Amino acid sequence: MTGDHDTGGAGDPFAALRAVADAVLYEGYLLYPYRRSSPKNRVRWQFGVLTPRPWAEADGPVRHAGVSGAVDTWYQQTECLVRAAPTAVVRLRVRHLQLQRKQAEERDAEGRYRPVVSLEADGAVHLTFDEAVPHETDLELPLAGLLREEVRRPVGVPAGEDTEVLAGGRGRVVRTRYRADAVTAVRAEQLPAHPGLYRLRVRTENTGTVPGPGAPRTEALRHALIATHTFLGGDGLEFLSLTDPPAEAEALARGCRNVHTFPVLAGAPGTRTAVLSAPVILPDHPRVAPESPGDLHDAAEIDEILTLRTLLLTDEEKREARATDARAADILDRVEALPPEVLGRLHGAIRSLRPARPSEPYQPSRGGGPAWWEQGGDDGLCPATDTVLVAGVAVGRGSRVLLCPSGRGADAQDMFLAGRSARVAAVLHDVDGSVHVAVTVEDDPAAGLHGWYGRFHHFRPHELRPLGPGPRPDQERCDGRPRVAEA
Repeated sequence: MTGDHDTGGAGDPFAALRAVADAVLYEGYLLYPYRRSSPKNRVRWQFGVLTPRPWAEADGPVRHAGVSGAVDTWYQQTECLVRAAPTAVVRLRVRHLQLQRKQAEERDAEGRYRPVVSLEADGAVHLTFDEAVPHETDLELPLAGLLREEVRRPVGVPAGEDTEVLAGGRGRVVRTRYRADAVTAVRAEQLPAHPGLYRLRVRTENTGTVPGPGAPRTEALRHALIATHTFLGGDGLEFLSLTDPPAEAEALARGCRNVHTFPVLAGAPGTRTAVLSAPVILPDHPRVAPESPGDLHDAAEIDEILTLRTLLLTDEEKREARATDARAADILDRVEALPPEVLGRLHGAIRSLRPARPSEPYQPSRGGGPAWWEQGGDDGLCPATDTVLVAGVAVGRGSRVLLCPSGRGADAQDMFLAGRSARVAAVLHDVDGSVHVAVTVEDDPAAGLHGWYGRFHHFRPHELRPLGPGPRPDQERCDGRPRVAEA
């Protein structure tokens, strides 16, 4: 099953995953202000790009450091853990975009066509631009067969061309697609000493040979799989989280080798019947916010900001955006038609609030004062003078602390600061009642500049250890024991 079509109807085992996967598929496809003339839309296709191997390795083998797919490579590999019955059946779907060149051509007096950058016909403007066509390939494989041998199936796409003759005979638009050769290899492995537990490996490779080394990236993209990602599911199996595995499987999870992709549990929270392996890092059970009325092709941005900015485009800018790409035109139509109540929902949502049980009396905040959402709810709070107890010590602005980010729930960048000493800049109270401590790292040469700009690292109190003026940070560990007698 492959091609530009919607398989999200009844009977589709991955229908519930489509909204998130489509956000992955079209992430960065076209960014605000959705015009061809915008510099950010001249360098596109940044995630999950699988190019022909000769081109990808023109300067040597592609480095395998990292699980995200923000690098041009010729393959991606997913490994995950699954509990399964002997009769289990593995289903997977490989999804990607195929580049499509949209070329406007003007017709001269002799009836010949010549390529042009822009062409206007019957009041509509048509711009030469790169589009993309989505493709999917479904595989259904018995687990028993995957244990015996690796199964390889083609997932590439053929070349093609479509021609649209414009009204009035002024010209035409030619859409050209180039062949992309690729295979997906699937293998399962029984894990010793763990009956019923298997490691499943899915590896998708671009097997094309054109273009070779030295070709520009624009040519390599013609034969590439773009935004490549994979669904995994099946009958009689249950997947294990790799980010939060059960204790008995932690070592096995660390042994899974994922290259240029990152698998997470998908579907409703609490379910373990599906995995989404994407070229961007996601949490388990990712979902699209219910307030979001449609894809804006930039999941890293805020819908309300993009919507308001799009509404402020001038008529000329909107005209260019509509001429750039059909998906840009769809975004403009949807944004301009948003009713006020939908636009209001974009303003924000707090998901940490829960209704109080009838047996629980109302508890006003801070000893009888108003709750945070009421007027005066933040009276008396001051980040510069507030303190928070850390290991029984009051920590506030100017205090020295040791940074000990927790293994789970911490920002990935914070892990690089483990064991460093820092100065507290502020104690911040969140609307949900939690506390965050803003700090600057002491041995950071730019600490003074960061403080002047107000750019801080933020930690929760349990991720800090108080430091007095005496001990140096290299003499103390995050577990509180001194760093003596260590090699």
